[in-house]
Amino acid sequence: MFLTLPKPETHAAPAKPLDLFQAIADLKQELNAVILAHYYQDPDLQDIADYIGDSLGLSQAAVNCQADVIVFLGVHFMAETAKILNPQKLVLLPDLDAGCSLADSCPPDRFAAFKAAHPDHLVISYINCSAAIKALSDIICTSANAVKIVNQIPKEQPIIFAPDRNLGRYVSQQTGREMVLWDGACMVHEIFSERKLVDLKVQYPSAEIIAHPECEENILRHADFIGSTTGLLKYVQRSDRQAFIVVTESGVIHQMQKATPTKKFIPAPPTSNCACNECPYMRLNTLEKVYLTMKNRTPEITLDESIRQAALKPMQRMLEMS
Repeated sequence: MFLTLPKPETHAAPAKPLDLFQAIADLKQELNAVILAHYYQDPDLQDIADYIGDSLGLSQAAVNCQADVIVFLGVHFMAETAKILNPQKLVLLPDLDAGCSLADSCPPDRFAAFKAAHPDHLVISYINCSAAIKALSDIICTSANAVKIVNQIPKEQPIIFAPDRNLGRYVSQQTGREMVLWDGACMVHEIFSERKLVDLKVQYPSAEIIAHPECEENILRHADFIGSTTGLLKYVQRSDRQAFIVVTESGVIHQMQKATPTKKFIPAPPTSNCACNECPYMRLNTLEKVYLTMKNRTPEITLDESIRQAALKPMQRMLEMS
């Protein structure tokens, strides 16, 4: 005699909407959400954003945000910054693993000891750092306003600049200020090949080289213009040149091409044949993850309130000095 066993229950995975763009737009209305995206995100994610910017612009947008929910399309420290400035709002990040090699290069315990070894120094930290590092800082800066902020500090006041040594060196050169630099760096901006960059310049002799100040000094020596991500975008719009070699994360080329569709943009090559000029952390966010994040209202960014309040003060000083 044979027994017929009941078939196990199966639960089909929920169907993905046919039109993710429309589904995200519907959820945005339902949640009263705003979508903030960094220039280094995939083009599709830039195209669904209410505001696209660099770290300074995104910080300012977060301050002025009237929505109940902030969906941050960037990396973890950026979403943390939005939460620092908007403690009552729900801040969502599609992938919590979207970290930052530069932020990771500055562990809070080691930096606290470093700061303690220089007790008379003012700490200016680049915004590309964790909330814990911001809480140990006196003033936050971005690549767009770092020179302006350092120039406002009395010359007799010694400064620690963290965590990016390349940006710190550039700011030091621009301001004439000696600063104690934390030894951190962004892996994307340290991967560009000087030899390949020179080869590209030979191949495109009329092209201008534009570079982000997080790049190494040997790369910046070849640049016709150095600026923040937004600074680079504005520069290509006002320049008479028709071709540019872009030495930063290649995601910004999407906005450059949209703003000036007749111009040519060549991404600077890395040392190897990989796509290392794309930040792997930035690229963890996808349309599917954005949809699921908004649908499920998770992952949410949370911060210890004491850390948040300590980090808020240097952020407010930056916004005041900018």
